[in-house]
Amino acid sequence: MGHIGRLPELQTHCRRRMGVSRLAASRSNMLARGAAAVALLLAAATTDTGTPGWCTRLGDFVLPAQEAAGDILIGGLFPLHIVVSEPELPFTKRPRPGQCSGFDFRAFRWLQTMVFAIEEINRDPDLLPGIQLGYRILDSCDHVHTGLRGALSLVNGSSGWADADRPCLTGAPVPAIIGLASSSPTRAVAHTLGPFDIPLVSYFATCECLKDKRQFPSFLRTVPSDLFQVRGLVQLVAHFGWRWVGAIGTEDDYSRYGIQAFREQLAERGGCLAFYATLPKAENPERLAHVADALEASSARVILAFSTEGQLYGLLSEVARRNLTGRQWIASEAWVTASLLSGPQFRDTLAGTLGFAFRKASMPALGDFLLRVRPSPAPNSVFVNAFWEELFGCRLDFTGGADEAPGSNQPSCSGAEDVRGRNSVYSDVSQLRVSYNVYKAVYAIAHALHRLLCCDGPGDGAGSRSCGALLPLQPRQLLSYLKRVNFTTRFGEKVYFDSGGEPVPLYDIVNWQRDSRGIITFKTVGTFDASAPVGEQLRMDQSTIVWTGGETQVPISECSHSCPPGTRQASRPREPICCFDCLPCADGEVSNQTGSTECMKCPQYHWSDPDRVACLPMLEEFLSFQDILGVVLALLSVLGVTVTLVVTGIFYRFRDTPIVRANNSELSFLLLASLALCFLCAPLFIGRPSPWSCWARQATFGVAFVLCISCILAKTMVVLVAFWSTIPGSNAVRLFGPTQQRALIFSCTAVQVVLCVSWLTWDPPSPIKNTSYQAGRIILECQDGAILYLVLGYIGLLSCICFGLAFLGRKLPDTFNEAKLITFSMLIFFAVWISFIPAHLSSPGKYTVAVEIFAILASSFSLLLCIFLPKCFIILLKPEKNIKKGMVSK
Repeated sequence: MGHIGRLPELQTHCRRRMGVSRLAASRSNMLARGAAAVALLLAAATTDTGTPGWCTRLGDFVLPAQEAAGDILIGGLFPLHIVVSEPELPFTKRPRPGQCSGFDFRAFRWLQTMVFAIEEINRDPDLLPGIQLGYRILDSCDHVHTGLRGALSLVNGSSGWADADRPCLTGAPVPAIIGLASSSPTRAVAHTLGPFDIPLVSYFATCECLKDKRQFPSFLRTVPSDLFQVRGLVQLVAHFGWRWVGAIGTEDDYSRYGIQAFREQLAERGGCLAFYATLPKAENPERLAHVADALEASSARVILAFSTEGQLYGLLSEVARRNLTGRQWIASEAWVTASLLSGPQFRDTLAGTLGFAFRKASMPALGDFLLRVRPSPAPNSVFVNAFWEELFGCRLDFTGGADEAPGSNQPSCSGAEDVRGRNSVYSDVSQLRVSYNVYKAVYAIAHALHRLLCCDGPGDGAGSRSCGALLPLQPRQLLSYLKRVNFTTRFGEKVYFDSGGEPVPLYDIVNWQRDSRGIITFKTVGTFDASAPVGEQLRMDQSTIVWTGGETQVPISECSHSCPPGTRQASRPREPICCFDCLPCADGEVSNQTGSTECMKCPQYHWSDPDRVACLPMLEEFLSFQDILGVVLALLSVLGVTVTLVVTGIFYRFRDTPIVRANNSELSFLLLASLALCFLCAPLFIGRPSPWSCWARQATFGVAFVLCISCILAKTMVVLVAFWSTIPGSNAVRLFGPTQQRALIFSCTAVQVVLCVSWLTWDPPSPIKNTSYQAGRIILECQDGAILYLVLGYIGLLSCICFGLAFLGRKLPDTFNEAKLITFSMLIFFAVWISFIPAHLSSPGKYTVAVEIFAILASSFSLLLCIFLPKCFIILLKPEKNIKKGMVSK
């Protein structure tokens, strides 16, 4: 009961922190509860013999432990050995547990860090004053079965080293456990302790799966989850443009969940895994050779290894034997600062490695503490003794060689050897990262205990019933305070847990670089803070990075070279998305960035340049007076008008001659005027289309041609009427005299005028920009409505009637019979416009308008020349035939 006297010291400290007024009212009550609580703790340790404070062995559940007495014990589980033999299962008796081997100096340093932190707290007058912390630390052997056995031993209070000469408090149940290292054993232990609300604070288990509070309600950790590490690794890979990455993992939760998350997030950024190889749990040279073969055959030059150094050692030995260099290794936090892999045999292979590491701290006092460790024949020094014999390769005199293999010739040692003479991982305090996590875990539990015993929590008071229930100490009450812990370490780092029991996700980015002696050193080249805003989380000084092979240029790892601007990626069938071909962008599409997955369509009225990297305004195309073709057609139009005027002048000059009078001079002059209009409408099709020109060109063309055909139709009918009038008793001349001729022309033309007015009223043509004819060009044209086809159809109807009548009268006996000339001219007219249809449809761009102008000019010239040229020939060159007598046929 000697520890009861220490409680007033803690209460006095609490009173100073909480205020005298808060504690004075219940001082006596607090003292009474504290004394009763300690008495209950001691009473719980009394054996069946009734002797308080002494223990007897309860069974053969014997586990080696390093322990120290205290008022409150903290449990610890560390992987001091990394290999466990498979136990025999005879099924007839209790199986012997597997034997642990392969001593891990780094894990022993973690253990000593826990001891160091507890002793530092015990010396701190402000943290748990009057309360002595003790510890009980077991070896988890980095295995699920051994870890579970150790955890159950801690929470059940079964001390394998208890005897009648030692106080029983060292074997009492612990309210919290610090451990474990690997994720799979941690998951098993956290799942077991969760229903009992026994806090488990891990310093190295990073699996994202442990974040599920429904399965692991009492689990917390001072190491960030792999979720944040994977985010950082993906950002790192994306930062350097690595889209083709190989992955190597192990058969455990840490690697399985980590690489799965890495694969998913990498795919979101357009990357993919070149291969995924799994390392065997036990040593298997054949499987390691297969993994090395996959590594050697892959085109990936960036390799992510999500493993511990012990599991990775065998593969890297095979890789070094094959001299597989030139690959950029990306390390997870489990081995990024592993001295085991930075030895001379791996320097050529792993130099330039880049990876994420936990934040480190400089702890000089810990270095001195580690050097003061000495072996002892005491049972609680079993781990120190094993460390000593492994470090110096000797056998301690007082151990008796119990574990010495038969035939071994190990020298003996006294325990007075100097650790400073050994350059080991244990004494290297330059990379205190996991050790610092252990340190923070111990202090987190200490601060939670301090607040719990001070009743310094929300809703708690010195007289609070809930606070009074804290003594005797219950793990679930400690868990409640542990979740709300918030303090600053001696090194200035703020420590707290979020609602999921996760710490602040901070990482250092470490680069393996050779020093002047060729020895690999771990240099910090950047940081990753997952709590920072997106875009500011990853910070690196790229100029300080040394890549694999000593290169200063960023390595390239890709299945296919990035597509240059002007092309896009096209995935290959049945291959990852990172393997692709580069296809040129289609017309009208561009890509102005390297590695584009899609080409962008150019805006309206823009087109891609020849290199497909920029959109340029389309060239506008129309038949203009500056084009040679436009000039030629305009000259032909002028020529047609000129010839028409010349013919008109000739006919006017010789208007009294028989040949002019015989062909109805009034109709001839009206036909010549309409032909002049046909020639004049052609230039309206030349030039930039506008609303006015679109209206004028087709309307003028339709009316002029109908007027022209109407005149020809009237002349044809005049010829027929003239012949019928020679029949005795016929009055055809009176029925189709000049008045009727004018009426026919007017009525035929009026119909066309009505159609054109209707067209321009209800569906007027308008200028448009047509980009469908020719790539990269805008064809400026007029969009004609549907009524235009009625206009053209009407012209065709009149032409067919005219041709039919002329064809009937082509053999009438008359020297100046115009029916022959009209028939021939109409045949040419039909030939022109029938050939116009396919030519118009197949002509590109401005040539469509040129074909229409040519058809207008050709048909006009055919009518003009076929009808009037023979008459002009007779008038000018054969005047002897231009007499009344010549009108009678021979």
